[in-house]
Amino acid sequence: MRFGVLVATGLALFLGACAGRDPAPVSSVQAQDAYSDCTMIRAEIEANNMRANQLADEEGLKVAQNVAAGVVGVVIWPVWFGMDFKDAAGKEVTALQARQQFLTVLATDRCRQPAKSASRR
Repeated sequence: MRFGVLVATGLALFLGACAGRDPAPVSSVQAQDAYSDCTMIRAEIEANNMRANQLADEEGLKVAQNVAAGVVGVVIWPVWFGMDFKDAAGKEVTALQARQQFLTVLATDRCRQPAKSASRR
């Protein structure tokens, strides 16, 4: 009896660990922001745009995985342990959007064109 409980617990933990990855959200304000120039800010914005596209793809795949696991789980219930309830990609996208908004404000402030001096007549 104990062996069966031990195996069931181990199987549940093993399958639950496969359910998805933990989110790693990016901080909106970072230490290097104080030293970033216009070029660095624009480069990070571009890199963040590419990362947002990757996360959107991952999020779509996770939704498809969860739907498939939900349908198969009706017949084979242990498959439900493979569903991703952590929504790591969604949380990272939200944090990335906050970072992008901060960088946009920072770029607007630091990347202004210097005012042209009035021409002399």
